[in-house]
Formats: sequence, C-alpha cells, structure tokens
Amino acid sequence: MSEKKFVIVTDTNADFPDEYLKNHGLGRLCLSFSVNGKTFCADKDVIDEHAFYDQMRAGADVKTMQVNPEQAKSYFEQYLKDGIEVLYLAFSSGLSGSYNSAIIAAEELKESYPDLRVAVIDTLCASLGQGLLTHYAVTMKEAGKSLDEIASWVEKNKLHLCHMFTVDDLNHLYRGGRVSKTTAMLGTVLNIKPLLHVDDEGKLIPLSKVRGRKQSLIGLVNMMEERIGSYHNELFFISHGDCLEDAKFVAAEVQKRFGIQKHLINFVGPTIGAHSGPGTVALFFLGEKR
Repeated sequence: MSEKKFVIVTDTNADFPDEYLKNHGLGRLCLSFSVNGKTFCADKDVIDEHAFYDQMRAGADVKTMQVNPEQAKSYFEQYLKDGIEVLYLAFSSGLSGSYNSAIIAAEELKESYPDLRVAVIDTLCASLGQGLLTHYAVTMKEAGKSLDEIASWVEKNKLHLCHMFTVDDLNHLYRGGRVSKTTAMLGTVLNIKPLLHVDDEGKLIPLSKVRGRKQSLIGLVNMMEERIGSYHNELFFISHGDCLEDAKFVAAEVQKRFGIQKHLINFVGPTIGAHSGPGTVALFFLGEKR
C-alpha cells in the first residue's frame, strides 16, 4: 500500500517569510493580533512589521489571540477533504493554548475522516526556533521521508533546538507578566539587558543579565558556545523586533566564532512581538541542551 500524501503545517508564530512557505509548500495556521482594537491575520492582511513596531513604540494597545478549535478544524479539513494527511508542528504549549485547540480539532476530525491523520506535535518552540525545527522537518519531507519518520525525528530532537534571546526594553515583558515591575524599572534605569531562553517546558525563562546592548548581543553568541556541544549546525536562524543591524551583528559573530555561514534572518512577527517588543533579538540553533 502506498503512503498517503501529507502536508506539514506550522503557524504564524514560526515567523517564516511568506516566500519560504510558497517555495516549500508549507501550510500555516494563522494566529491573529489586534492593534488599538483592530484585528489582523497574516493570511488575510498584508502585515508591515516595521509599521507594527513603530505603533508599539508609540504606545499602541496590542493584543494576541490563540487559535480556537473551530479555526484549527476548518484549516486542517481543507487538506483532509483532498485526501491529504496533516503533520502540524505547533507553537509551544508553554506559551499559548493553540496546541490544545489543535488537539481538540484533530480528535473531532477523526469522526469524519477515520482513515486520515492529523498528527499534532507540541514543538515547545517559538519564533524562528519553531521555524528551524520545521525547516528540518521540511527538508526530511523533501528527501522522501514519511510522516511517521519526520514526527519521530521532531519528537526526539525538539529539546535540542536552542532559543537564546534578549530584549531591549523590559517593560514589554513586564506587561506580559514575564518579569516583575521592579526588574523592569531597574533594568531601564541601569541599562540592564536580560538574556533569556525557552526551556524544556517551552516557557520563557530569564537566565542572566548584562549591562548594555552590545554585551547582550555578544551574550547570545556566548550562550550558543555553552550549549552547542558536539552538534554540527549547517545553518542558524535569527529573528528580530525591527532591529536588523543588531541581528546582522549577531549573525557575523556566529559566523566568525563557529564558521557556520548559512542563515536566515527575519522579523519576530506581531503575534510574538506584541509580548517581546521592539529591539528583541533571538538566535536559534541545535545544541546539547536548551
């Protein structure tokens, strides 16, 4: 019996450029966000990330919405109707309820499509970390691997996908409940920049603090050195909150220190950027531990 056709689906929080999705036939479940009460979704609206971050800098009221089970169901069903199975690599359950919505949707779809699968994996990843894990899955699919082989590889390796990041303004993390008000205020006054990561539970955890922006950017590469171990990375990903020059600085440091040339740089999209704020820089690679 021949293998059923399948599609890999990720979501907006993987922060892929649109052209990547088109070039690789990758599906994307859309998480919405609102700016001053007006709702946007990447699949229906043209998103200008630079304008979004300018609005944040000007104090706009930004909110994000998780995917509900009905949205997930209707998105997956468009593939099932054509006899195509789905492998959905979901945004971390430690940061959003979207994974749980997808699980509910997949269960409900079993009744109507008992012979077709919607396999849902909690990547415990975020931004281009989720993107890099998905990229490896896409590469395997293009090399002819099956849905089961890819799902198994993703489960085995997802906790080796390291997320190192820093933010320029702690107040955005304070508003999202990630740091205390005192920490945010002191950080602003003393020019203290936090170094954070996504842990094994897929949650955002502060690791250390440094003084000054340049030190925080170098700190990301230092943390890569501590974690990369014996892993041979052919590429790395960087996402940024509208601070491309800082992202390029980190990329050059990684190239200089590790000799890894191939990389992708893209915006932290609004659905994560609403929480991390302008000036976020995040570095993603495979390593011994998160």
